Amino acid sequence: MEGPSQVATGFPLLSMFPCRLCWVPQRLAQVAFKKRLQKELLALQNDPPPGMTLNEKSVQNSITQWIVDMEGAPGTLYEGEKFQLLFKFSSRYPFDSPQVMFTGDNIPVHPHVYSNGHICLSILTEDWSPALSVQSVCLSIISMLSSCKEKRRPPDNSFYVRTCNKNPKKTKWWYHGKHSI
Repeated sequence: MEGPSQVATGFPLLSMFPCRLCWVPQRLAQVAFKKRLQKELLALQNDPPPGMTLNEKSVQNSITQWIVDMEGAPGTLYEGEKFQLLFKFSSRYPFDSPQVMFTGDNIPVHPHVYSNGHICLSILTEDWSPALSVQSVCLSIISMLSSCKEKRRPPDNSFYVRTCNKNPKKTKWWYHGKHSI
């Protein structure tokens, strides 16, 4: 007598499922991931947020790692300063947020930016939504810098930089709210 895990031919059902039920959704997810990244790449190239430019060389080697050049907004503490943002996308994007951090020689001095480039911004972790995009992340970072009243590092900068993971998404952030900027 056959059990519930076997088909009429006597083969276990589980041996059939990985091929038919798991491979197809994974393949579709991979196609959707690449399509979404291509769409966002074109949007950033054709209509970048003010002060942002995609570093074209950064996407030539890999679609999953971008560098965005950024200039501080006029009339702010960062006016005319140049920065670079590094975006890294996992294969679970857009359901998983990109890893975003400042990179290069000029990391902005800001209460929510650590000297290693990590950014304490809730939409990069727990408040991420697949409805967000690279452009919305860029706009949030521009807004965060533009609203800054005093250039200073986070109070725990030294300790954090010494002890943190290289991936800022592995940090359990404690968000202070908009009044701490």
